[in-house]
Amino acid sequence: MHISRIAIGSTNPVKCNASQQVLSALYPHAEFVPTSVESNVRAMPIGDEETRRGAFNRANAAMQVTNAEMGIGLEGGVQETEFGMLTCAWCAIVDREGRIGIGGSSCIRLPNSIAELVRSGIELGAAMDQLTGQHNTKQGEGAIGLLTDGLSSRQEAYEALIKMALAPFLRPVWYIS
Repeated sequence: MHISRIAIGSTNPVKCNASQQVLSALYPHAEFVPTSVESNVRAMPIGDEETRRGAFNRANAAMQVTNAEMGIGLEGGVQETEFGMLTCAWCAIVDREGRIGIGGSSCIRLPNSIAELVRSGIELGAAMDQLTGQHNTKQGEGAIGLLTDGLSSRQEAYEALIKMALAPFLRPVWYIS
């Protein structure tokens, strides 16, 4: 399938930059179309399942709305574990042939003060803004960048998820049912 248009299910610069960074190497002539679409999950998804569903909903909606050949959705969430609250993130990639690629992880344990804010209903980005005194960190280095003191970033984490979600597109014969 020729890919001339790739819809990104977000206008967040971090998600758009990560998508373009990875996918432009595979589809150098594709047009990238950032699109504001609903995830149809909570603003702060809880658990892998809800976060994955949000990523898939974004990818599918973006592809439909823009009439692109491929859609990509990225969704960040949190999950409760035996070690405390962790971040989680998922990428879904879909195409017009019905292929679906899923890649996820990006877990980092949150400080208890941040976890308590999230549990009270505050989105992770806003909670990180409160901790740091910065503004709109979710469109910058994100919790990952702040908590690792710049050793990693939200964009780098999303790039890794995108690469994993591409498996069915890179090795399609292995994914034929």
